[in-house]
Amino acid sequence: MVNSWEELILQETKKPYWDKLATFIQEEEKHFFVFPPRSYRFMALELTPLDKVKVVILGQDPYPGYGQANGLAFSVNRGIEIPRSLQNIFQEMINDVHIPVPHHGDLSCLARQGVLLLNTVLSVREGAPLSHADKGWEHFTDEVIKTLNEQNRKIVFMLWGNKAIAKKHLLTNPNHLILTAPHPSPLSASRGFFGCRHFSQANAFLGDQAIDWRII
Repeated sequence: MVNSWEELILQETKKPYWDKLATFIQEEEKHFFVFPPRSYRFMALELTPLDKVKVVILGQDPYPGYGQANGLAFSVNRGIEIPRSLQNIFQEMINDVHIPVPHHGDLSCLARQGVLLLNTVLSVREGAPLSHADKGWEHFTDEVIKTLNEQNRKIVFMLWGNKAIAKKHLLTNPNHLILTAPHPSPLSASRGFFGCRHFSQANAFLGDQAIDWRII
């Protein structure tokens, strides 16, 4: 069992799929903008070390618009317009745990508290959602999820949408809480994401390790 994200990354870079993934991304970068920038691609792991993870929110792939993706699932930097999916997440937070209305979309304040904001694919071509899916990233992020599953402390997994829920089979440890709901996108939020109360459920489960969900 690995003890840090650094150890996991080192282990994964030695596997055959990693070279294929790296070659694919290098070719993409020759011809297109690829988001987020390289220095941000592992930001979720950098801001939320393995031994600090309390909650996992699993996204799909980075925002494909210029300047949007910052390495944290669903998050954008200050000054960037808040995407619709994130607006819906904020609306559920406001209704569920009564946070003040957020004025920006930077979720790093949550990441630093132990909320791992992980996309299953960690890069994307500008303007082309899922363009880097099935190229190798899923092998890596599955190993991240398996590593978290092995931790014998309480962790909450929030799986939103079919692609995230498809990872549920990797979560077999009874110490953890697994919460599922439709994706918060405008197409599906009204089908059960609104009213899911995942944030209050997470805090009830975590007890004195509860998250302050305010976006500051």
